Amino acid sequence: MATQLKDALLADMRAIGLAARAAAGALAGAPHAAKDAALRAAARSLREGTKAILDANAGDMGDAGAAGVSPALLDRAKLDARRVEAMASGLEAVADLGDPVGAEIARWTRPNGLDIARVRVPLGVVGVIYESRPNVTADAGALCLKAGNAVILRPGSESFHSAHAILRCLRAGLEAAGLPEDAVQAVPTTDRAAVGMLLAMDDCVDVIVPRGGRSLIERVRAESRIPVFAHLDGNCHVYLHAGADPSMARSIVLNAKLRRVGICGAAESLLIDEAVLETVGAGAVKGLLDAGCAVRGDAAVRALDPRVEAADEADWGTEYLDGIISAKAVSGLDEAIAHVDRYGSHHTDAIVTADDAAAARFLAGVDSAIVVHNASTQFADGGEFGMGAEIGISTGRLHARGPVGVEQLTTYKYLVRGRGQTRPA
Repeated sequence: MATQLKDALLADMRAIGLAARAAAGALAGAPHAAKDAALRAAARSLREGTKAILDANAGDMGDAGAAGVSPALLDRAKLDARRVEAMASGLEAVADLGDPVGAEIARWTRPNGLDIARVRVPLGVVGVIYESRPNVTADAGALCLKAGNAVILRPGSESFHSAHAILRCLRAGLEAAGLPEDAVQAVPTTDRAAVGMLLAMDDCVDVIVPRGGRSLIERVRAESRIPVFAHLDGNCHVYLHAGADPSMARSIVLNAKLRRVGICGAAESLLIDEAVLETVGAGAVKGLLDAGCAVRGDAAVRALDPRVEAADEADWGTEYLDGIISAKAVSGLDEAIAHVDRYGSHHTDAIVTADDAAAARFLAGVDSAIVVHNASTQFADGGEFGMGAEIGISTGRLHARGPVGVEQLTTYKYLVRGRGQTRPA
């Protein structure tokens, strides 16, 4: 029986992959007006289907709570009317973006008269494996559609029914615009075996985007036959430089840590220049503690407030995804950059300072996908970058880095135009 079930699942996954490949071929040349119409129709469907989506989400939340899912993951999985409206607005924002497909990146003429252009084309089929966030369904579907790609979604058990309710709205939008509904599909089971099957479908899928915890990302990287856009952790830092304004520093630190503790752009480590430890640093630490955030500090930070707990070596590299932050005093800019390089995850790191020269050194010296001056790390988001939405944040170096939006979901090809030229022997 187990073998029969596995064979049936494999057949289902192959059918999904082949349907996605066919849909990608049709979508690659679709007029931008049709893609935008599909996105706007899907946004209307989301709004009209709010009750059904929230009912599905309530079931997911009940199941996840009974299974002992952590509060941080529950927060990621929870939907309300405001979040559904945000998804619908996100679809419309993506529709408002320029169409990347066919855009000319560069063009030049060779001495022999050959005219060469580099233009954007879709990647093909994108596989997205995610855990708790049901809004990824809408974001991924919208961005892949806009970039001319088909997408296969594999939501986790925490958001399974919510994701499928959202998926029905996306497919309704495609149908209304006369585009293939199979451009957006979802794996019909939470069986973990389906993940392994998807990762092996290199003849049908062109890139994998995992969004979830370390165990998921590590599994995808280890097993995938397909290129992966991914990051392991969001161990983000805020460094309060000697030139930091006290009010600004406190405001940024509180927002970067506590606005939403369960997202990958939340600050997990606070670095404080020794020169302002007892002034700017003390104000920021007190603000965190008063707001209910646990602070784990080195000896210098512990001396600021008896409520600060002792940090150990593991704290410097931990992504808490909770109301906890590590805090350390540093001797200056060089030590701050070195600390970020050693313990950070190359996701998002910020400096707070009025010293533009110091900021320039930090921005140039920190090797992260996103480096911020005088703003919260929680702006690490494709929507906040004006990209409409994001399918994820990549901390890799190849093809895409930082928020993965519509342009990052394309590749390019060369168009070479001649007038009968032949290459000499």
